[in-house]
Amino acid sequence: MSQTDYDAMSDAELKQYFLKHRGDKAAFQAYLDRINQRPRRIIASPDDPDFDEKVQTAIRQKLEAAKSGRSQQPPHDALEPTD
Repeated sequence: MSQTDYDAMSDAELKQYFLKHRGDKAAFQAYLDRINQRPRRIIASPDDPDFDEKVQTAIRQKLEAAKSGRSQQPPHDALEPTD
């Protein structure tokens, strides 16, 4: 059996691969390792007086980006990826 090269796959390809091959624990781990290496964007701290507004704005931006098919930020941030 040949070894699958997860590094050669894009994020989307790797995600699709492990969704189709749910028993492939190495593929799932490769995907988790990849997304955990990304920097996280902090939206607001819990004591921020504008916490609710900032979170709601980030959610709206994420939804608008998904509707238009583009991403305004890396997929791994404080609001977990939607892909």
